[in-house]
Amino acid sequence: MENTLIQRVYVWQLPVRLYHWVNAIAVVLLACTGYLIGHPFAIQSGTEAYDNYWFGTVRFTHFVSAFFFFFNFIGRIYWGFVGNKYASWHNFIPTKKKQYEEMVDVLKVDILQGTIKPLESIGHNSLAGLTYFISFLAFLFQCITGFGMYAAMSTSMLPHLFSWIVPFMGGDFAVRQWHHIMMWFFIVFSIVHVYLVFYHDYVEGRGIISSMAGGWKFIEKEKNK
Repeated sequence: MENTLIQRVYVWQLPVRLYHWVNAIAVVLLACTGYLIGHPFAIQSGTEAYDNYWFGTVRFTHFVSAFFFFFNFIGRIYWGFVGNKYASWHNFIPTKKKQYEEMVDVLKVDILQGTIKPLESIGHNSLAGLTYFISFLAFLFQCITGFGMYAAMSTSMLPHLFSWIVPFMGGDFAVRQWHHIMMWFFIVFSIVHVYLVFYHDYVEGRGIISSMAGGWKFIEKEKNK
């Protein structure tokens, strides 16, 4: 009979966990309000016009969520340099042969449903890290295009730092279209992300879901027969 010893490892520090949940809430609010802004529907009512300022509320929610999203993202960039080894930017950009080999193993599990040896990564596996890096680039794109459009109706300094993107990309309509298209990237990403989190939690049994609440994961320490 084989006995497996399990030890707890503190993986996700509090700033990483806060970033994750603030980002999750912001993305949901931005996607929902962004869709309504792109495809508004009419609400007919017999009340006074000032009682039906729902679209203004939608836009306000979108703008406030965008600021939370932006500064939360800036905080994560900072923590990628000062956080622990699991939060480091080295986990997001594959530079070693071992990382590419791990990507193949992850694909065997996620896509081909193959049975391989347990994945050894404690933090993000290499494929997840690369995917998150791509999502960070999408975050940056959304911030630049979003604030670029917002600059036309704002006197604040921050949006005007990105006002150059509108003429650079061919005008307000083009920027708005690309900003809307990228919204669907986040929707698809979120669906796949939630599925894989539950799936890997079941396959690996390391407490992936609970780790983003408490920060701890469980790993095999050693095996004795």
